[in-house]
Amino acid sequence: MDKRRGSAPAHVDEVGSFDHEVDVLVVGFGCAGAAAALEAAAAGSEVIVLERASGPGGSSAMSGGELYLGGGTPVQQACGFEDSAENMYAYLSAALGPNADDAKIRLYCEGSAEHFDWFTKHGITFNPGMYESPSWMPPTRDGLMWLGENAWPYNEVARAVPRGHRPDAESFGGWLIMERLVAAAGDAGVQTHTDTLASRLVLDETGAVIGVIARKFGKQVSYRARKAVVLTTGGFVDNEEMLLAHAPVLSGHGKVSDGLDDGSGITMGLAIGAAVRRMSNTQIALSVVPGMICRGMLVNTLGQRFINEDVYPGLASVAAVRHQEGRCWVIIDQQGFEEMPEADRWGVRPSHVCESVAELEQELGMPAGALETTIATYNEHAANGEDPYFHKSSTWLRPLEGPFAAMDPSTAFPAVVGEGGGSGHGISGFTLGGLHTTVDGEVVDLAGDVIPGLYAAGRASAGMHGDGYISGTSLGDGTFFGRRAGRAAAAH
Repeated sequence: MDKRRGSAPAHVDEVGSFDHEVDVLVVGFGCAGAAAALEAAAAGSEVIVLERASGPGGSSAMSGGELYLGGGTPVQQACGFEDSAENMYAYLSAALGPNADDAKIRLYCEGSAEHFDWFTKHGITFNPGMYESPSWMPPTRDGLMWLGENAWPYNEVARAVPRGHRPDAESFGGWLIMERLVAAAGDAGVQTHTDTLASRLVLDETGAVIGVIARKFGKQVSYRARKAVVLTTGGFVDNEEMLLAHAPVLSGHGKVSDGLDDGSGITMGLAIGAAVRRMSNTQIALSVVPGMICRGMLVNTLGQRFINEDVYPGLASVAAVRHQEGRCWVIIDQQGFEEMPEADRWGVRPSHVCESVAELEQELGMPAGALETTIATYNEHAANGEDPYFHKSSTWLRPLEGPFAAMDPSTAFPAVVGEGGGSGHGISGFTLGGLHTTVDGEVVDLAGDVIPGLYAAGRASAGMHGDGYISGTSLGDGTFFGRRAGRAAAAH
């Protein structure tokens, strides 16, 4: 069923009297909605947030909680790293590209240090510790981690500085971020209407957006926004029809979401002529353990390496899923596996163990001599601390020695849900494309004109991302541009 059919706009004359009236109406209470609501309230506006679920949080609350922040945050300084907005921009513009939104990336980098302070102002704390090994989610409470900044080719375009900030929580921290932001919104006087699903925008005689039609327990409820409506309803990873049309790479795979990211806000915008951007772009996570692939190698079905394994694991995932035919394998030796902290193995165990590469190659169904050649070449150069073909850091280079093990990423992480992998799927992810917005969240139509009264942020919009993704840039972009949208909506 096409979920856009129920999204046709309503005219103000159809509504008559509204059930509720408010200055700024925010639709969706994930991190972007919380940020928009907080800033609109701080600007003196009366704010209502509509949430279709029975409580706030959305997919943000289920996320790892990483925030990509830099420019010289207190955590970076405490860990001995100097950073600047320009250096951060050099890395992000390369890692999130090609086709990223340059203006949004630059603003994000310039405002990143202040954005860190905004989080701490709302009670979110970060431990001043550094986790050195590549990881989806460190097994410690360290507040800073590498997210590919020190890996080739990015360490040649920007000075390597870690920017993965983790709130002080055990493992996944998205719930903590949302808990603090929701509490702050309540303290600021923001009203929350839960179990309320917005389905149609309301337009006045000029075509401006002045409200929404929603349903609560099967009953229609109307809301008028005296200033503006802000759509923060999430992406469309839970809408298979939209995935097939725009981002088929994720169709049939795991969904990194709360199950409600069905594109409702995007389709409401489309119904009034809004433009969309980069709808094919996605975050992709292959169920590989970063600390394992950097200590060993990631190969395709022909036994060939295709990327430096110490790169941000999401970029390795994209290289594997989008650009390799057939399945991939993680290859590691006993020493490398045993070096891994148990807590950082994500419950992954080898699917194949052999004394020789030839045996392993045969068990994996690879062409005779293919994996043997790959490992022999790797070992020859690793003995000298070199990787001339893919430039993996010498930190992780050493000759691999038997016995050898292989892991099949398609079997997924055991009982793990989050940004590093969906439940029961070897491939998972979420969408990055959405409504076309200005840097202040104004939704733009097909002619390039701003639609009066309508704003969007978070995954309902096309944010900073181009073809690339780095952990923490979704929560970071959602909150940063959610804040800008909230301020602009309050001033509308």
